[in-house]
Parts: sequence; C-alpha cells; structure tokens
Amino acid sequence: MMDALEAALQQGSLGTAAELDKSLKETKGTGMRLTAAQADRLAQLRAELKRLSDWARWGGNVSREELIKTVEGLTTQNLPMAELAKKVGSMRERWKALDSLSGAAPKSLWERFDRACSAAYAPAAAHFRHLADERHANAARGEALVQEAEAEIARLQSGEADWKHVAGTVQRLRLAWSHLGAIDRKDKKRLDQRFGAALTTLQGPLEEQRKMEVSGRERLIEEVAALDPHDRHAVDRLRDIQARWQEHARALPLERKAEQALWQRFRAACDDLFARRKESAHAADNERRAHETAKEAISARLEAAAPDATPASAGKLLREAAAEWQAIGPVPRAHEARVEKRYHEAVAKVQHHADLARRAAGMLVAGAVRDKLRTCQALEDALARQDVVLDAGEWRQRWAALVPAGAEYDTVLDARFEAALHATDGDRGAYARLLEANRTTLLNELLRQEVAAGIDSGAEFARDRLRLQVEALQSTLKAGGKDSGKGAGKGVGQGAGQGAGQGAAAQGLRSLCALPALADERTAMRVEQLVMRTAGEAR
Repeated sequence: MMDALEAALQQGSLGTAAELDKSLKETKGTGMRLTAAQADRLAQLRAELKRLSDWARWGGNVSREELIKTVEGLTTQNLPMAELAKKVGSMRERWKALDSLSGAAPKSLWERFDRACSAAYAPAAAHFRHLADERHANAARGEALVQEAEAEIARLQSGEADWKHVAGTVQRLRLAWSHLGAIDRKDKKRLDQRFGAALTTLQGPLEEQRKMEVSGRERLIEEVAALDPHDRHAVDRLRDIQARWQEHARALPLERKAEQALWQRFRAACDDLFARRKESAHAADNERRAHETAKEAISARLEAAAPDATPASAGKLLREAAAEWQAIGPVPRAHEARVEKRYHEAVAKVQHHADLARRAAGMLVAGAVRDKLRTCQALEDALARQDVVLDAGEWRQRWAALVPAGAEYDTVLDARFEAALHATDGDRGAYARLLEANRTTLLNELLRQEVAAGIDSGAEFARDRLRLQVEALQSTLKAGGKDSGKGAGKGVGQGAGQGAGQGAAAQGLRSLCALPALADERTAMRVEQLVMRTAGEAR
C-alpha cells in the first residue's frame, strides 16, 4: 500500500493518494505493527501528501477566483440565451471538478460563485420561462380551436349546420392551426390528433355536400344547354337558371378552381344560347334581350359581390364589369333606363362598401398608430423623470403586445421606441434634454399639420394658425400663377392633387411620429386627433 501511495504521489494523483492513506490509517485497528523503517517511510509519504494537498488547495482557490471572474463577465457579453445557459452550466461543472481535485472550497468563495452564476443565468431563466409561457398560450389557443371544431361537429350532427358556415369554419380553422406556433411535444401530439380527427369528421360530410353541389351545378349547365333558342321564353328561363346558380353559389361556395371551372362552363352554355338565338328570324330583338340578360347578370353579380367588396378587389371588379358591360351592346329601348339604373346603383353599392372597408381599415391603422404613439410618449415621459426606474423587459413586452400599424408607420415608431429604450441604459439625462428641446419643434410641426388637415387647434393658437394659413395661401397663389394655362387636364390634376395631398399628410404624420419629444396632455390629445384624421383617411 505504501508503494502504491508513493506511486500516486509521484504521478500527482492526490485523490488516489488520499484514499490509500485513509486505508493505511484503518489498518491500525487490525493489530498490524510497522517496523521503524516502515514508520519513517510512511511519515515521509504523509508529509509529501500534505505538502502537495496544500499546493493543490491553493491552486484550486486561484482557479476558483478565475472562474468567478469569468462568470461575472458573462453578464456583459450579450450571449444568445442557449449559449449563456450552456456556459453557466459548464462553469458549475468546472467548479465541481475543482472540488474533487483540490478539496472543498471555502464557504465565502462558494457563495460568491453561486451568486455570480445565478445573476448570469437570470436572463436565460426569464427567456426560457417566456418561451414556456408562449408554448402554454399556444396550447390554449390550440385547445380552443379543437373545441370550436368539435362544437361545429356537434351542430353538424344535430342538423343545425349551415354548409357555407361549415366551409368557412374549416378553412379558417386550418389557417389558424398553421399559424399556431410552438407547443410542448406531448401537447402537440395530443392536439394534432384531436384536431386532425375533428377536421376529418367535418371534411367528410362537407366534401359529400360539395359533390352534391357540383352535381346541381352540372344539372343547371345541362338545363341551359337544353334551352330552345327559338323559344320566346328562353331568356326568361335562362334568368331563372342564373338566379338559381347564384343561390347555389351563395349557399355553398366550392373550392376556387372547381368554382371557376363550372362558372366558365355555365357562362359558355349561356353564351352558346345567345349565339344560337342570333341565328333566329328575330335576331336583332333577341340579341337585345340577350344583352339585357347579360347586363342584368353583371348587375346581379355586382350586387352579390358588394357586401364583400374591399378597396383591393373593388377596382378590378368594377373594371372587369365595365369592360364586360361595354362589350355587351344595347338592350331593348323600353328597358334601357331600368337596366342602366340598376347597373349604376350596383356600381355605387360596390364603391360604397369598398369605401366603408377602406375607412374601417384606416381606423384600425389609426388606432394602432395612436396606441404605439401613446406607448412611446409614456416611455419618454418616464425617461424624463429621473426618479422613475425603468424595466426594459417590461416595456418590450408592452410594445410586443401592440397591434402592428403597418410598415408605413411601424418603421418610424419602432425606431423611436428603440431609441428611447436604448437611452435607459445610456446617457439618460442627455436624452431627457433632447426630449425637452424637441417640445417646441413638436408644437410647431403639429400646428402646421393641423392647419393643412383643417383641424381646430384651439383659441390659444389662433394667431399662429392665421399666420400659417396666410403663408399657405401666398404659396398657393404663387404656384397657381406658374401653372396658368394648364387647365386641359383639370379632372386628372384634381385627382392627382388629392392623392398627393394625402401622401404629403401621411409623410408629415410619419415625421411627427418619428420625433421624440415631451408633450403635455393637451398636446398629446391634439396629436391623437391628428393621427385619427390623417392615418384613418390615408388608407
């Protein structure tokens, strides 16, 4: 055993040497006696063990100090959360290795190391908790989607389901599920199975109903093909078939490809009927009646499409309808006024619904801009008060919860928010002075934009408003003098001028949103009024 102890000491294996020394001490109770030479040798070996152990303990403490410095430096390195967690774990493993090699560390040194590790790991812990919360929230949304699908199944089985609603629900649920986000694996597997089963249960009867709907459309096409072009009531019957077609289309929309293919065939059958009617003896009269039917179909299509019209779809819809209308030709004179009136009313209805949709979209954008602007102002106001302690993570969560305002405004508002948030860790006093210095600029720019938008600024700003209005009038008169003699394109110029005015107003509002400045309550209310007017009308 002393030979093994000596070999371990020569190799620097202090752990093995310590175990052998412990075993030698345990032999005292067995009655074994050492010779004087053996006792002297053992004493020398133990002295060497103590010397090497003292050096190892000193070297371990030095290494531990280095570990503590390394861990304390992790807080300033802005590492990705996964890498940060891995590094902290690695540091703890190295500490354990030093314990096994050099013995236990002093309590004070261990407490310093543990505090440093906890502080360094805190952002990663918060990050992982946030990811877990997101997964749980996604799981809850997934559960809600599954329950909605199962509720739709219950309505379907009870006979209360509306097939149009079922088709829309299936499409919406499938889209929502594809955007659900990350979920814990065990929950994901369970929810996927339930959702897939529910969708399969819904999809089966829906597909059967669609097959029946396709068969019904096929029968309508056959009815059109069977119409006698020489029958004086053929056009009336065609109108009835077209009305039934519209009823089918409203009751259960088919998938786009199938819907378009059937519609093309139906239109072809209708066109073929009109073509054959032209060959009859009363070609002119029949042609006018066909034109009337076709124009009535355009009006009916516009009327049916009007409730769902949007600014994006209305333009194309009306252009196509106008081109088709112009291509059809005259209708019977006795019906001309009525057909024209219905068409123009249908066009007006489409434009009205598109305008409503535009205004609604504009108000959504305006509300989103207003909410983001309020958050920026609240953060800047807190920055200006030196006694307020700011939590950047909390502010980022508040910002992330806001509804996007669109690239047009999000870019400048995000930049303003990030600049203010960056100042919380930088020269906060300098940024507060900048906010105060921009107060006057904000008031001047706000007043100028209020004048341009025709918004009342209040009695206290009447003189300044008058001055700006006079300047604007003088500028307009000068521009009008330069542009005299160019009235040939007046209608187009007015439309272009209106679009340019809206563009200038939106650009001015973006500049106002980008300006970091302190504002009192009255100024903030004026800014919000401008936002709701300008952003709401710019859609």
